[in-house]
Amino acid sequence: MSTPSPSPFASLPPGPCYAVIFSSRRSSEDDAGYAAAADRMVELAAAQPGFLGVESARGADGFGITVSYWASEAAIAAWRRHAEHTAAREQGRARWYEAFELRVARVERAYGSTPR
Repeated sequence: MSTPSPSPFASLPPGPCYAVIFSSRRSSEDDAGYAAAADRMVELAAAQPGFLGVESARGADGFGITVSYWASEAAIAAWRRHAEHTAAREQGRARWYEAFELRVARVERAYGSTPR
């Protein structure tokens, strides 16, 4: 298991892994507790077997994308069953998200460059 990097980029293996892509539009009505819940989910995910990293961005218009990377589909399924994660998803649907899409994809290759 890797720990989250101080870089905004997740550190991934060169070979196959899985990405969970969560695209969302935040509701403008209820912000209470959102930041703490989001931070807690990253903390919990990082402690899960098979977690590889996370990347997240949100625009001023409330649209955001969070991509978490996992070693296997079994690791993703275990994370989905985590009780605290389940409670946070329910809160998100009820309070924090106007709309969302979730996609799971297999990452065949990962490479990049270092900052100049």
